[in-house]
Amino acid sequence: MSKDPNLIRGRFTEATDAFVEAFTASVTFDQRLYRHDIRGSIAHCRMLGHVGVVEASEVERIVAGLQQIHKEIDDGDFDWSVGFEDVHMNIEHRLIEAIGEVGKKLHTGRSRNDQVATDMRLYLREEIDVLLYVETDLLKVLLDLAEQHTGTIMPGFTHLQAAQPVTFGHHVLAWFEMLSRDRDRLGDCRKRVNVLPLGSAALAGTTFPIDREFVAAELGFDAISTNSLDAVSDRDFAIEFCSCAAMTMMHLSRWCEELVLWTSQRFDFVTLPDRFCTGSSIMPQKKNPDVPELIRGKSGRVFGQLVALLTLMKSQPLAYNKDNQEDKEPLFDAVDTLRDCLTAMVGLVPNIEPNVDTMRAATLDGYITATDLADYLVRNSVPFRDAHRIVGQVVGYAIEHDKPLDALTLEELQAFGGDAIHENVFRSLSIEGSVAARHHLGGTAPAAVIQAIAAARRRL
Repeated sequence: MSKDPNLIRGRFTEATDAFVEAFTASVTFDQRLYRHDIRGSIAHCRMLGHVGVVEASEVERIVAGLQQIHKEIDDGDFDWSVGFEDVHMNIEHRLIEAIGEVGKKLHTGRSRNDQVATDMRLYLREEIDVLLYVETDLLKVLLDLAEQHTGTIMPGFTHLQAAQPVTFGHHVLAWFEMLSRDRDRLGDCRKRVNVLPLGSAALAGTTFPIDREFVAAELGFDAISTNSLDAVSDRDFAIEFCSCAAMTMMHLSRWCEELVLWTSQRFDFVTLPDRFCTGSSIMPQKKNPDVPELIRGKSGRVFGQLVALLTLMKSQPLAYNKDNQEDKEPLFDAVDTLRDCLTAMVGLVPNIEPNVDTMRAATLDGYITATDLADYLVRNSVPFRDAHRIVGQVVGYAIEHDKPLDALTLEELQAFGGDAIHENVFRSLSIEGSVAARHHLGGTAPAAVIQAIAAARRRL
């Protein structure tokens, strides 16, 4: 591909410095927008024909040339050059080279400023649709896992200390709720991504009789930007996406932290398949949960991309500035990282194997039904603060005598709670009874979890 120095440098009297040429070029990373750039150019060209700015025969030649370039890039036969700075100029130069002077008419009524904003929105809209699909897959496998373990009892934690018994299915549904909110946020973000900036030109609009509604319909945009200054300089949609991505990665990181803890010998709550783990270069006994650890680590990467975009935009005056060339790599990386992590979890979650006996045994430590005993006293007319104090004394006594709560005799319990405690107290002290008693919307009882799964499947 030969460089045409007159394509955009008519005002200049000397060639660009070689270092500056390379330093200011973005084609090494923005070439991934080529499909969206060509699609946008085809829609723009057809609109120019529709309003009579370009003749119908010229539209046919330009569209055919763009389709040829699309195939060349798909086939790996396209010669990208930093001399043409970005994806847009590389494609436009090749178009002129392929079809001649008529190719120069394509850029009528637009600027690279509104062109790149359109490309990015087309790209991000497509990626969001893929991410929504993967998130839905992950939500489905979470429900499948929860359904298998509606009655599997494990300790619930606060401050990473055993607090109350819950079911593993209930815990998995907590993960489901996190991701469900993430999917809702991403779907809402898509609405603001799907706004057409093309037609804003450089910053003030264009003097040509363009039909923006025509282009919006061609490209599937639901809305059209209403201020040209804002449209070419707005990157809120990219920042909002990265915020959604960061939130999702934060949630995935929390899940993965639990998996790392649970697969350790100290917990031994779950087993992960060998294909999602790696070994040690020196310790042959090790089975490291590398996939959860990597996802946990990659969360920081996406957080960083969000901060990068916020920092990029924070001091920019209207309208477009060259700074905005730096918006693409953070966005691309956030998209790629989130998609890869979600895909990894779709493969990992169905293969999580709870160690049911270990989980149940762990609920017997830490006097985990103490709250149930307090609730029992309250139901028998003891004020909650008095019940709290009484149970604290019971737990202290049980610790001193190295007994679990349900191993205390009725007489031992009555020594603290008096005639508010009866024979039926032991139903409240069993972990099964504790779990089953929380049968309400959002509760951990197996029956409540089954209902929650059914409702979640309807939501999906």
